[in-house]
Amino acid sequence: MNLIIRFLGKPVLVGLCAAALLLLVFPEIRQQDNSVEQSSIDLDNRSQANEWAGPVSYSNAVKRAAPSVVNIYTRTITKSSNHPLLDDPYFRRLFNNQQQRIQSSLGSGVIMQEDGFMLTNNHVIDGADQILVLLYDGREARAIVVGKDPETDLAVLKIEADNLQPISVGEPAQAQIGDVVLAIGNPYGVGQTVTQGIVSATGRNGLGLNTFENFIQTDADINPGNSGGALVDSYGNLLGINTAILNQAGSAGIGFAIPADTAEKVLNDIISYGYVVRGWLGMDAFPLSQPIAKRLNLPIYQGLLVRAIYNGSPAFLVGIQPGDIVIKINGEPVTDRQTSISQIADVAPGAPIELEIWRQGATFAVTAVAGIRPTSPG
Repeated sequence: MNLIIRFLGKPVLVGLCAAALLLLVFPEIRQQDNSVEQSSIDLDNRSQANEWAGPVSYSNAVKRAAPSVVNIYTRTITKSSNHPLLDDPYFRRLFNNQQQRIQSSLGSGVIMQEDGFMLTNNHVIDGADQILVLLYDGREARAIVVGKDPETDLAVLKIEADNLQPISVGEPAQAQIGDVVLAIGNPYGVGQTVTQGIVSATGRNGLGLNTFENFIQTDADINPGNSGGALVDSYGNLLGINTAILNQAGSAGIGFAIPADTAEKVLNDIISYGYVVRGWLGMDAFPLSQPIAKRLNLPIYQGLLVRAIYNGSPAFLVGIQPGDIVIKINGEPVTDRQTSISQIADVAPGAPIELEIWRQGATFAVTAVAGIRPTSPG
């Protein structure tokens, strides 16, 4: 054994000494090994970066969506009040007999169907006497109002034109905070413009803008004239209809869009029925809060306190009374009034709605049959 060690030991020792001498004389060998290792690390980092990186350009998304977004121009004719001086022929001549005033406004719209149905905001066309649509290819067309839904601030228009390109509708429910989005519209009437941002939040409500709110929030620039335009994802699919912007002096604006699935329901219902079909219980209620509950000496702090019941309504028929507190709707705890209204509205008329009620210390369940929510004027 000792003989083997002595036999192998000398060559190994000589080899180690030779290797050390080579590294001292040729240090670039060590640097080369390090560079190979570093190259491998850099390659891994680049692969990971490429995995997370988005497209360098969104031009394909714009090319896909832009032909479906239109510019909308409206004219509203208002009559001036009859001033007593205008009864005098002299003053009528002096003021050129002008008793009418024409107001113009602008906005955007989105072509939803090949046969000319499109969506815009209700506030863009509300009260308009004439609506002119300018298509992406430069053609003009007169639009008629098919129907309006003030509760979501949406309106359905129709034009007669050939070779219209409806937009591809995406899945707003799948949108995640941080996703890249593009806003396409006609800001300030300068012509079709695209701005870029991200999804800043989803499910925004309680803003007091509409009856039904479930907004997609974005930091993409949305300016006057963008209302009714498209918010699309990085592939050009419609995520929402741009509707509003909140800003304060000295701060950037926050944009909001109505989700595309909500907009599609409004579109289809108005085309089919002339109005939007929503569920309804027929009760007036307001949300409980801890201060209100303490003031009323109530042991629960969350729910909807019923203030009034419409005679003959679904709530009336199952015995709900003023003073009752609705604590659950279809098994879901009541958190706020707006969410509850949306829950009820989403139930098809004729379908059951399970309600859990608190009344004078006792809790019980009732099943109401949803009615049809009355349509708002406008």
